[in-house]
Amino acid sequence: MGAVLGVCSAATCAANIACCCGSAACSLCCNACPSCKNSTSTRIVYSIFLLFGLILSCIVLIPGIREEMDKIPKFCEKEDKICDSLVGYLAVYRICFAMAAFFFFFCLIMYGVKSSKDPRSGIQNGFWGLKVLIYVGLIVGAFFIPTGTFVEVWMYFGLIGAFLFILIQLVLLVDFAHSWNSSWVEKMEEGGSKVWAGLLLFFTFLMYGTAVAGIICLYIYFTHGVHGAPEKKCHTNKFFISFNLILCVIASALAIHPKIQERQPRSGLLQAAVITLYAVYLTWSALLYNPDPSCNPFVNADPSVKSVDNQAIIGVVVMFLMVVYASVRTASSSQVGKLGMSNPAASATGSTEATTLREEGGANSDINLMEEGNRQQVYDDEQDQVAYSYSFYHFMLFLASLYVMMTLTNWYKPESSNIHNLTNSSVAVWIKITSSWMGLLLFIWTLIAPVLFPDRDFD
Repeated sequence: MGAVLGVCSAATCAANIACCCGSAACSLCCNACPSCKNSTSTRIVYSIFLLFGLILSCIVLIPGIREEMDKIPKFCEKEDKICDSLVGYLAVYRICFAMAAFFFFFCLIMYGVKSSKDPRSGIQNGFWGLKVLIYVGLIVGAFFIPTGTFVEVWMYFGLIGAFLFILIQLVLLVDFAHSWNSSWVEKMEEGGSKVWAGLLLFFTFLMYGTAVAGIICLYIYFTHGVHGAPEKKCHTNKFFISFNLILCVIASALAIHPKIQERQPRSGLLQAAVITLYAVYLTWSALLYNPDPSCNPFVNADPSVKSVDNQAIIGVVVMFLMVVYASVRTASSSQVGKLGMSNPAASATGSTEATTLREEGGANSDINLMEEGNRQQVYDDEQDQVAYSYSFYHFMLFLASLYVMMTLTNWYKPESSNIHNLTNSSVAVWIKITSSWMGLLLFIWTLIAPVLFPDRDFD
């Protein structure tokens, strides 16, 4: 990873990443770099740290990798069985522990930073080589932690942290749905083109069609007795599916209700379709963790078989996309801003200052500019006020690390030092299904709140 962050290659992608990593790298690679805000480039690089840990966690779960390690001469011959600790679910726990510790450390030291004039801002936006060493050192050091009660205790941290991240992810998803609809409606109104209207209709019907197909499949596969128990009624599964279906219908009806349209003219079915589809995914994911084989035809009867399943892949992909979205989101209507993820006023001020500096050449400015000729590359947009909460952003990545850990390990509970001695837990069912309810209720609240409290500003 240090090579990726510190070495300038001929490839444009590598050059772009290098420009985000500090003035030294930028001075070498700025030809290929677009002009960008310091606040945005910093968040993107921290997202790359998370991506590196995610990829490493996936690598240690690759089937057959333990057998390949045995082929390395004298590497796996020690009595302490070091190779066993480098693969499997316990390895994922250790890697994610290191990631979480890294982000939580920065969450603590960045608390209360108000502008780039704070000395801690330099730590946030620079010293990337040192950060890489600390990050890698934490990952290596995590493998020396005695197993003991570490895994058991860390699992409970993972359950709580993953649940909290799902809630943040739902806020980001609601914000994304509103932003997507507003952007396309604005383009449709300004240009008068029917193309945008057609695209809105296409994606709305596509998501609703996928959601309806998903609900039908849920009823088919999860509400009838299987494995020799046809009399099993699976009432709990039926309740989960039906209740979420009712909430989805209510959310869709409210999105086009005349009173809500009056208060929020750009509210529509596109946002409801996004939330509905995600709620169906969470319902499917929850039912897959049902340990009762009579109501879950996909339950894994052999606990020694461990792999990253399809829903886990979908989960980590959605997670990373939401992190990237949070890293570049700065619109003034963002719910993320209300969580402290962005500061629209600061972003606007920073952009205005940067524009002025471009016009004046920026040669004698205090702002940190990376220039190639007269072309500005990275500029400081946080001299007056930070564009996002440094501490909260790292806290979100801390929770994302825990979510990665629980998702890639299929929310299993390690009960001993043996990586194959794992049993499923119904806790994951309730975490997933509860988060789907909260997501739908959160979206419904964003629709009805302006109507219930007309004197309050919800922009």
